[in-house]
Amino acid sequence: MAETPISFMIGTYIVLVIFFVVDLFILGRKPHVPSTKECVQHIAFFVAMALIFGGLIWWVAGSKPAIEFYSGWLTEYSLSIDNLFVFVIIMSNFAVPKKLQKFVLSVGITIALVLRGIFILIGAALVSRFTWVFFIFGAFLIYTAIKVAMGEDDDEEFHENGLIRLMRKFTHITNEYDGEKLRTTIDGKKYWTPMLIVFITIGTTDVMFAFDSIPAIFGLTKDPFIVFTSNVFALLGLQQLYFLLGRLLDKLVYLPVGLSIVLGFIGVKLIMEALHGNSLPFINHGQPLQMVPEIPTWLSLVVIIVAIGGSALASVIKMRAVDSKASDKQLEGKA
Repeated sequence: MAETPISFMIGTYIVLVIFFVVDLFILGRKPHVPSTKECVQHIAFFVAMALIFGGLIWWVAGSKPAIEFYSGWLTEYSLSIDNLFVFVIIMSNFAVPKKLQKFVLSVGITIALVLRGIFILIGAALVSRFTWVFFIFGAFLIYTAIKVAMGEDDDEEFHENGLIRLMRKFTHITNEYDGEKLRTTIDGKKYWTPMLIVFITIGTTDVMFAFDSIPAIFGLTKDPFIVFTSNVFALLGLQQLYFLLGRLLDKLVYLPVGLSIVLGFIGVKLIMEALHGNSLPFINHGQPLQMVPEIPTWLSLVVIIVAIGGSALASVIKMRAVDSKASDKQLEGKA
């Protein structure tokens, strides 16, 4: 049951729609490569808004939903940063011009929000009716955490899926972009531009992202309002984050380690919650296992901050050490 007042929820949705429209369909429609200053200002604004929003939730609904929001937002934001690796690969693979990448990201983020909204509705319905679904969510997150930790989740190159290969086979697609257009005319003949393929690729990739992010957020809160708002705030400003971190993503070497810790922790938390409220007949005769401890919300927030913050700090230290060694070698070479 949601603890947040209905009036506050309605006001939040109105403000988020305004944020979303301005971010993606006004600022995002400008075909240009944003400067570092523009990116930092944009990201700082939405980070500040997320922090303020969490404070407002604390004020109107109490500490528990506020901590759940902060935990969910940090987790979804971290997963979004990791997903930027794939966006970089997609943009590179399809040779999307720099000035059009902002527009492509706008469409991709819109698709992501719609898909996550659908998954959230489905997830909320399942969670409210079948507590045993936590076993599936938990096992999936632990499996994903192991894959990420072992490096099996890294995408060094992009592979077109079957849908795109089928489209290339049965439709006329040119290799040249025509601005933001999906269709173009060459020598009097209509062709699809590569922009269509890029949109389909982003959309299908977002589906895979949702399979990671939605179970993770439901491991931190069961309130659909908190789940949705944490996802929206994680997606706002993602365009600018893409351009700001585009050259640094390969240097965040320990981010997968931090993500694997977070996903593994949430997976274990979900399974413990499933055992605590067990109703499956083949486990403890269908009775809840009361001896299984419940992980408090504040501990989840601490684990997420330490894991993500620690991996980011370790990556910065590693990056500086590598740069220092490279500088030393240059000096030795000149000597």
